[in-house]
Amino acid sequence: MIKFCVKLVQRWLPEPFIFAIILTLVAACLAMPICHQTPIEVVEHWGGGVWNLLAFAMQMALVLVCGSTLASAPIVKKGISALASIPKSPAAAIALVTAVAAIACWLNWGFGLIVGVIFAKEIARKLPNVDYRLLIASAYSGFVVWHAGLSGSIPLTMATPGEALTAATNGILTEPVPVSQTILNPYNLVIVAVVIVAIVITNTLMHPKKDIVTVDPALLAEDKPTSKMNVTGDSPLTPAQRMEQSRLLSWIVAIIGFAYLFIHLGFRGGSFDLGSVIMLFLFLGVLLHGTPLAYVRAFTHAATGAAGIILQFPFYAGIMGIITGVGASGICFGTVIANACIDISTPVTYPLLTFLCAAVLNMFVPSGGGHWAIQAPIMFAAGANLGVDPGLTGTAIAWGDAWTNLIQPFWAIPALAIAKLDAKDIMGFCLIDLLITGIIICSGLLLWAL
Repeated sequence: MIKFCVKLVQRWLPEPFIFAIILTLVAACLAMPICHQTPIEVVEHWGGGVWNLLAFAMQMALVLVCGSTLASAPIVKKGISALASIPKSPAAAIALVTAVAAIACWLNWGFGLIVGVIFAKEIARKLPNVDYRLLIASAYSGFVVWHAGLSGSIPLTMATPGEALTAATNGILTEPVPVSQTILNPYNLVIVAVVIVAIVITNTLMHPKKDIVTVDPALLAEDKPTSKMNVTGDSPLTPAQRMEQSRLLSWIVAIIGFAYLFIHLGFRGGSFDLGSVIMLFLFLGVLLHGTPLAYVRAFTHAATGAAGIILQFPFYAGIMGIITGVGASGICFGTVIANACIDISTPVTYPLLTFLCAAVLNMFVPSGGGHWAIQAPIMFAAGANLGVDPGLTGTAIAWGDAWTNLIQPFWAIPALAIAKLDAKDIMGFCLIDLLITGIIICSGLLLWAL
């Protein structure tokens, strides 16, 4: 079954940019007959949405670049290397990478996504007989729990008081839903725990006994950033060179950054969101690289891996425009999908069908914010009419938004850029994880609804 899935993905899954183009065409072709929209309306919705994710695209690029730059700091490299020395067999390596990545993603998805693949890459240097494709797939598979974790955008949005919450849910949620009813609900915590254990076991058992695909050592070579000019001789440093190599400047800017985070998180009630993760990566990197010039060189070197993010985000933003666009017919494609789920629901099956609806939408709109905009006005109203707890409805949407990320290469772009692999190299293994975790999540939501 594993070989079949791997071969299936290798044969049919194109490069992520091509996948984005295909999804664009599929969304456009479905929106016209289903929503009775003209080709001109669809094109306008697509073009109007292309630039709606610019800020988020910049955040994603910075997560990748700042995280990679931090990982290249000498002291961090030593720590990762020491941890990577623990497993002595391929099975132990796969299990450890999966567990570390999953727990880190549950704590914060941006942190977990980068740390998991960097850790996996370091293990590949230590254990040359481990299957590199499965190792990177294991690091990415932990991403499935992120929306049910402490950085899940949908549960955190539900827990944020204000008029925006009421407006987004068409007046259904007039009070915030605390995370004790979503992220920290015992049912959700049990689902998370079982999913993590399941992917650890599944990924370990998937390691091939023969025909192991090892990594080309050139992919693991530590390319060191180079300088355009090197100072030689005994000539004294110029004032500019002294500033470039000043540890004091690095300390000052790092202290300013840490002071802001301390105030924001400790005294202003701020959340440890994506922006906080980026700032943590940034200022830790500045501090640990020692001098401003060393950090600039490392950052510039790491920035080459952000090309896929910069290229593909506008296309997914355009797809979101098609899904959410309303033409002269007054029908939205996302609303059609949500209503189809509602029409066949009962109080018990509603969370499950909400999860599946979100999973389908996630293939076209792989964004928690996009899901919230599409589903919140519809799904919470329908859930209230059926007597379903809003915490369960929101958690079902969050799980659906995360589940199909296992076969949606959009979120794998940063990990693949660091690992220097293609999506089709890992998605065959992730397809197995998708089937296993899908059974667990569906069962958990049904039990929660009883």
